[in-house]
Amino acid sequence: MNIDKKITDDLVANGISFVTTVPCKQLAGVIDEIDARDEIFHIPSNKEDEGMGLCAGAYMGGKRPAIIMQNTAIGVTINTLATLIQYYRMPLPMLISYRGELREPVACQVEMAVHTKALLAQMNIPTYHFHWQKDVEELDNILKYTFMCNKPVAILTDANFWGGYGDQ
Repeated sequence: MNIDKKITDDLVANGISFVTTVPCKQLAGVIDEIDARDEIFHIPSNKEDEGMGLCAGAYMGGKRPAIIMQNTAIGVTINTLATLIQYYRMPLPMLISYRGELREPVACQVEMAVHTKALLAQMNIPTYHFHWQKDVEELDNILKYTFMCNKPVAILTDANFWGGYGDQ
């Protein structure tokens, strides 16, 4: 199974037609797959909170949005999540590379990883952790859930899910 294609197929199948992304090595394949799809308008963002603003605008314009980002920016998105996305009950699937977890080669990434789930829990954002590639089979149900309940949902994808970083 091509994981990047599966993720993108599930986004399209759930009517997601607007995706904004912030670059990440782990997410590069899925970003390339999204960029190649005519069904999805893809616009890269400079920062994650800016991307959430773009998603809010797309949602208000009648689109189903999603954001693809790293967990290292969860801290800078807290205000936007609370005062825009949650306050106005906007569904927002967040596909997040969970940097700093098992098989992470960059030590400074660990500091945000230890806070990621706690911050999301404090904000009452449903969070799913994809550790094995078979976990992607839940993505379709997670996407259906976020649009049913009009809530942001975090899908954390760690290095193990993406196959690690090669020899370490």
